[in-house]
Amino acid sequence: MTATGVAVVTGIVHAPHATLPLADGISPVSADVRAPAAASADPSVSAALRSAPVSRSFDRRASRDPAKQAALGLTSGPAVSGQQRLSAQDPQAIADALLSSYGWSSSEMSCLVPLWMGESGWRVNAENSSSGAYGIPQSLPGSKMATVGADWRTNAVTQIKWGLGYIQERYGSPCGAWGFKQGHGWY
Repeated sequence: MTATGVAVVTGIVHAPHATLPLADGISPVSADVRAPAAASADPSVSAALRSAPVSRSFDRRASRDPAKQAALGLTSGPAVSGQQRLSAQDPQAIADALLSSYGWSSSEMSCLVPLWMGESGWRVNAENSSSGAYGIPQSLPGSKMATVGADWRTNAVTQIKWGLGYIQERYGSPCGAWGFKQGHGWY
């Protein structure tokens, strides 16, 4: 495309058997259009390239994808209001969505995922048969999670909220809890 642009902008027409090193003429386009290495020796080519308008093509993908087009036209609903139904999501997505409400960034997921994977495999009904710890965060006893909701036995949102509150109070952050667990074998 760059080589064609050079030919069109400068009016150069190559003979059918001439060799055009395309790789030499291709470079990333930036705000200041730079001449390809092969053309920079000719000042008229360089000037033409610097003054050539940069084409900004219209993004037609939305018009080709009816679902995307419909979503872009929303004026109400969960995509617009920012609210989501957390209970219908994957537990890790729920935790990621809740991190900011505890003052943490999504980067804390890099610690929370292995922490709770080792504790419960992120399973709502995980139960430690020897200790009685229960749920995603392995609350001991599990009934402590009732402070967040009566549905603590089956609701991932309730368990994750309780677990994040516990982590915040005791370790400051998921990475603090993960660091402690790595050193002690428990958190």
